[in-house]
Amino acid sequence: MKFAATTLAFALAAAIGATSAFAADPTPAKTLTPQQQRMKDCNTQAGDKKGDERKAFMSTCLKGGTTTAAAKPKQVMQREKMKSCNAEASEKHLAGDERKNFMSTCLKGSSTEATPPPAAAH
Repeated sequence: MKFAATTLAFALAAAIGATSAFAADPTPAKTLTPQQQRMKDCNTQAGDKKGDERKAFMSTCLKGGTTTAAAKPKQVMQREKMKSCNAEASEKHLAGDERKNFMSTCLKGSSTEATPPPAAAH
């Protein structure tokens, strides 16, 4: 009996020692992929933003875009130009290839007038 009690005590002490040793030795941290690191950084920068504001911020940040409230001036100008050209094409009731040609010309900034399609040779 004395042998069994001693063995049991030793086994119990070893188990407790192993458990505390395991808890004291944390698993080594994994190296983050660039995307995971970007997610971590953007999440930290997002701070206490909530809802749509957080979604918009995270989307821009994860794409590598500017994380400030203001978009780049070039992007803003392009967006405004797109709205303007689209509205003008709608006013002129353009559709299909005519609309496509008009939008292309308008967005390039050449002219807001659509160039007529070339006359078909008969």
